[in-house]
Order: sequence, then structure tokens, then C-alpha cells
Amino acid sequence: MILEQSLLQELLGCAMSSGADFAEVFAEHTRQGTITMLGRDVDEIVNEQLSGVGIRLLLGTQSVYASTSDISREGLFRCALQAAEALGVIREDQRQHIVLHETVYPNIHAVRINPASAGNKEQIDLLRAAYEGAKAYSKEIVQVQGRLLSVDRQIQIANSEGLLTEDRHIRARIMVNAVASNGSENQSGSASTGARRGLEIFAGEVPETLGREAARRAVTMLHADYCPAGKMTVAIENGFGGVIFHEACGHSLEATSVATGRSQFCGKLGQQIANPKVTAIDDGTEPGSWGSNNIDDEGHPTQKLVLIENGILKNYLVDRLGGRRMNMAPTGCGRRQNYHYEPTSRMSNTYIAAGTDDNKEIIESMEYGLYAASMGGGSVNPVTGEFNFAVNEGYLVRNGKICETVRGATLIGKGSEILMNIDRVGTDLASAQGMCGSSSGSIPTNVGQPLIRVSSITVGGR
Repeated sequence: MILEQSLLQELLGCAMSSGADFAEVFAEHTRQGTITMLGRDVDEIVNEQLSGVGIRLLLGTQSVYASTSDISREGLFRCALQAAEALGVIREDQRQHIVLHETVYPNIHAVRINPASAGNKEQIDLLRAAYEGAKAYSKEIVQVQGRLLSVDRQIQIANSEGLLTEDRHIRARIMVNAVASNGSENQSGSASTGARRGLEIFAGEVPETLGREAARRAVTMLHADYCPAGKMTVAIENGFGGVIFHEACGHSLEATSVATGRSQFCGKLGQQIANPKVTAIDDGTEPGSWGSNNIDDEGHPTQKLVLIENGILKNYLVDRLGGRRMNMAPTGCGRRQNYHYEPTSRMSNTYIAAGTDDNKEIIESMEYGLYAASMGGGSVNPVTGEFNFAVNEGYLVRNGKICETVRGATLIGKGSEILMNIDRVGTDLASAQGMCGSSSGSIPTNVGQPLIRVSSITVGGR
């Protein structure tokens, strides 16, 4: 236990002394390690520790948040009083007696090798294996960078409703970037994998496979022509292809946007917002998945939440404060990067569910278009849903066949429109890992989908 129960009870009572109707204490101790290698050599080893407490007060839909790294008794009560003063006038007769009851949630995320307790040599060997896999792919590979990230995060949550609970998050991820060159031009490719598990996820040939895939993408793009521009049919591959739904649609379903009227999907529960082939899910309960948690950062158990079912909007992602504004119950999605941030509604493992369309038929149905084999990053406006995403690896499709490789493609559109234009959904659901940034910081999330076809979308190119 990070803080003693008796101290937490006193702290909550003190925090509520200016009239708050809800108080919450979030304590955290996190160890994070990063090993970066350039080629076969170690470039950097960073080990960090983060400890502190955040105190949140609510009064109706008013919110006050304060945090401190001073977890002495004096430091904690100073932080609580500062939060209380920011909300209103402190009165001793309003100080409440809070009784906490510990709730223990089962841990469904098994870890065999905690990176924090493993030696650096074992992790360096994994990155060297990734380097060897990339270099062996082609003589055109001139540079390989590998990074291994490990996190061991312990959190404790107590609130004025009597909740006292804890959780521990252990995660590991390897990212590989390869650069291919023909002497006059360079192109890069990347690959990664991660989970809410330990180093056991990199057993066998996983690092070499990541290295080869990063190298393959770099070499493939080195020999690609530029993509033509225009409106066309686009097939988006599974796995990280799901980043488009995550960014262009998922953020617009978070209470952070919906509760304040800044979402393209405000007031549309029960309405058709997507093609009937589209079912989209956010599932924070997947054992071992990168974006999973036993509980969210407000102490609610995570859920498997159907957001869109056969094209019909069924649910929003709702945190505690958003729920007050929307008169809806929280859905276990209140998340934050660390104790410096107030929690907001966030995605976890978000994906378009598998459909029934045959992958071969999806490509054969395209007279002319783009096959986006690998997606990159992009930007989106959650209010309008307008987005712009890079295609890291693309191919033109002619008469139902995947043809020449193209680069420099971007997908440009609006979330509400792309949902309606998804007219084929394959069966091969896969997920990929990423970090998602929003008002409550950067958090680990999974994105996913099967191969899908978008009947019409604007493709930027040359």
C-alpha cells in the first residue's frame, strides 16, 4: 500500500472542508526504463522513478485538481488544503469523516519476467537480435535503431464514496526503425510490438521478425514511385490500420468531447452513424493487451464496451466528470498519464470487429484504388472529425490486383463520412500498439481492425 488507510481517510476529509461533494486521492509509484541502441551499440539507458499524489475535488460539474511529489504528511495536507481553497471557503464544520473499505479486483494480466527485475544484458540481447534481423534483410539497410521500453506502475485510489483500491501495471514494448539507402535517397520503415506483460512476449524469433519487417518496409518504400492524388476506393490493412477509427472517430466518442458539445457525434445515441457492416468496440478487459487495465485511474473496473453495433451508435466512453455533465454512469475509461494529470475519458483497446467479407474478394472488388498496407500517424479535429493520415506503405490496385508500390500517400476525410463509406469488413482482426495523447497525457492504447474497404476517400499524393 502506497499510503496508509488512516492517512487517506484524514486527507479526504480535509479536502472536502470547503464544500466539495466528492473527493479523490490518486497515489502513484512508477519505475520506467528505456534502452536505446543504434546498430549493435547501446546509445542510451534511462531509468526513471516517479512518485506523487493527485487530489481531485468535484462540486456538481466544477472540478479542482492539485498534485504534489511531496508525500510527507505535511506535503499531502498542504496539497489537500490548496485544492479545497481553490474550490471555496474552508470551514472546519464541513470537514467530513470518511471511512474507506478496501476493494480488491482480480489481476488478469499474467507477468513471468518483470523487465524491472531483469538485467540490462537480457534486454540488450533482444535489441541486438532485432538489429541482426534488419541488417540481414538487405544490403540497402544502412542504419537500425531499436528501443525497449518497460514500465512498472503501482497506483492507489481512494475516494469519499468509501472506495480504496490498488492496481499494478507492468508493460513492455520493442520498437525498431530501419533506414534503407540507394546512395542518393533514404527511406525508413518501422515495426513494434508490446503488451501488458513482461519480457516473455519477446521469446523466440520475435525481435528478429520485428527487425526484418522494419527493414522490408524501408526497402520497399525506397523503390516506390509517388502515389497519384484523387478520390478513390481504398483498402486499409488490419492491425495499425485501426488508427484511423481511433483518431477520426474514437476521440469523438469520448465524454471529454461529447459532454462539452465538441463532438461530431453529440446527441446521436441510437442513430445510425456508420455502415451496417461496422461494429466498433473498446475493450479494457483483454488479458495482457497493451491498453488493458484491471481498473481505470478512477477506480472503476474496466469494461468491454460496444460503441457502434451494426452501424448504430450504442455508447460513449464516459469518465466520472463527463458522466456528471451527461447524466450517464462512468464506463471504466477514466485514464491519465500519471498523477500530474486529472483523469479524462480515454480509449483502451479499440477496434472495428471482424466482419464476414473475404479478403481476396475485397481486393478483387476494386477496379482502381489504393491498398494501404501500413498506416502512419496523422491529425484530427474531434469537433468536425476532419483527419489527415499518412500511408507508410501503399500499393495501387488495378482490375482487382495489387500492383506497383507507391509512397507519399495520405488519406484525407471526415470521421462521420468514412464510417458510412466502409462497405467491406474482412475476417482477419488484428491489433497494434501505440501511445495516445490527449488532455490527460500520453497513455498506452491498442488499435485494431480487419482488412476494410472504404468505397470513396480523398487520397493525397502527386
